Amino acid sequence: MRRAILFLGGVICGALVGAAAGVLLAPQPGAETQEYLRKRLEEIKAEAMEAYEARRKELMEEFERAKKGIRPAAE
Repeated sequence: MRRAILFLGGVICGALVGAAAGVLLAPQPGAETQEYLRKRLEEIKAEAMEAYEARRKELMEEFERAKKGIRPAAE
């Protein structure tokens, strides 16, 4: 478990360093970069919410089946 947490911490740190380097080395002016990042963040948030809602729906359906004692079909 500790290794997984350390790995996740490394991934997050790497992402932050990469994002900072990207902003610093960006070919467009600061205002354009900020607008691009703002739009991209909104896209990522929307995608995350869609994935969250889809997974939540799947889990709720599985939970309801489990409450009723119904097992999911083998895939």
